[in-house]
Amino acid sequence: MDAQDLAQLADKEFEQMLTSNIHPPTRDATTWEAITHPDNLPRARKILTHVHERTASVLRRRKTEREEFHAQCLARGEAGKREWFATRAEFESLRRRTANFHQRVQRAISELGEEQRNVNRAQSHSSGQQSRETLRELALAVQRHQAAHARDGGGAEQTDHELWRHLDRLTVPTGPAQEPTTLRTMLDIYWTDVRPPRSQERHTAPDSPPPGRPGVPQARRAPAPDGLAT
Repeated sequence: MDAQDLAQLADKEFEQMLTSNIHPPTRDATTWEAITHPDNLPRARKILTHVHERTASVLRRRKTEREEFHAQCLARGEAGKREWFATRAEFESLRRRTANFHQRVQRAISELGEEQRNVNRAQSHSSGQQSRETLRELALAVQRHQAAHARDGGGAEQTDHELWRHLDRLTVPTGPAQEPTTLRTMLDIYWTDVRPPRSQERHTAPDSPPPGRPGVPQARRAPAPDGLAT
């Protein structure tokens, strides 16, 4: 049974499938994989928690009933004592089976909890990667904006300078130690802006000089004095 088929089951059938696979030595690997699928995991944890609460209630009720029965047996003298000891083996056998099942449910709940934590970590990592990529794209846009002003030689407004300063103010964690690193440093070292070679760009003259670093004015060759031209 795959995850989709399992999701279609009613709660009672889902519970039966779940409780029949809580013990690892007798577990069907394919069914357990469907149970721990991210789409079924929250439901499995909820149902199994209810099973655990129910068996705990059964154990408490049977203990109370047994204590009451013991008191009644003692009140009836020797006949009551004989009945008490005659029913003891059956009661203990039933108690052990219920207690063992209760413990297996508890361990399975712990397993499902660990699976949920793994899912949460994976989702958090994926979300963090997406956020980091979005920040990279934003930083590149700001860098291109600053470079365009430098190339055009136009006067920058105060709002432009405030925007550019964010490249030196905002940081992201980097490396094993998660050291805070400014966006500008990330752009200089890690977040390179991949562009096609100028030979592949349209409307570019063949003898155009290669582009320099974005935002840095390029040096121009001064004309040679008269009589020194080659």
